[in-house]
Amino acid sequence: MKVSGFTIVRNAVQYDYPIVEAVNSILPLCDEFVIAIGRSDDATEELVQKINSPKIKIIHTVWDDNLREGGRTFALETDKAFQAISPDSDWAFYIQADEAVHEKYHGTIREAMGKYKNDFAVDGLLFNYQHFYGSYDYVGESWRWYRREIRIVRNNKNIFSYKDAQGFRKKPNEKLQVKLIDACIYHYGWVKDPRTMQAKRHGWAQFYFEEEWIQNNILRGEAFDYGNVDALALFKGTHPQVLQARIEQKNWKFDHDISIKKYSLKEKIKRFIYFFTGYRIGEYKNYKII
Repeated sequence: MKVSGFTIVRNAVQYDYPIVEAVNSILPLCDEFVIAIGRSDDATEELVQKINSPKIKIIHTVWDDNLREGGRTFALETDKAFQAISPDSDWAFYIQADEAVHEKYHGTIREAMGKYKNDFAVDGLLFNYQHFYGSYDYVGESWRWYRREIRIVRNNKNIFSYKDAQGFRKKPNEKLQVKLIDACIYHYGWVKDPRTMQAKRHGWAQFYFEEEWIQNNILRGEAFDYGNVDALALFKGTHPQVLQARIEQKNWKFDHDISIKKYSLKEKIKRFIYFFTGYRIGEYKNYKII
């Protein structure tokens, strides 16, 4: 069984993306790893080269900075990385530059890839998610955070990155048939120094909105206000070993009263129904669990 990892990154130093940690968190599961580096304004390539593994294959790309179609640029770049993996790989393991996998899940992931390798009804593997917010101590608790997403897909070039690269579909535009596995992706996209977070939000928003909207809705201060959040829970587990040095170097403080739950009326109704039925009404599911 051959496994290729793949990811995209740009301006990782400027926006403090944990790209090295992201790659290293799944590198032991991969036989090769394609990193598509977009033309950057900082030392992103030098940062990536610190991984120093013979498995790494770097390709250089140019992002379309003028495309503001719901973050479509991110999907187009993801497709470039996916197309660059070896044709003889069985699986392609995608990880974003602000995600990581705990080493405790490696055995489960490897077992699942082996189990479904020759079951071609399975297009991919579905992971649970933990979305960290504000610091490494809190996770998003409201349902606005997506609960699951596909991160391993079969090396089938009819598969493509969907919308803003949150998940995948296959041509012409079909949801993938997936198996849910007992493994989790840790998402750290909302854990940064508040000033860096504000800068990152500005850079990210340019791929979704016009500049006038950004000026009116995002650029309202030098630092991001983490306090304006609906509901958080304390994280009671451990982080991946590859994140430990980064966690120890955290240089800002964020505390939150987890008893405060500012659910919308719609979410309150959905939670009430879920309590009695076990069904999440309206949950985003860009996949078919088989």
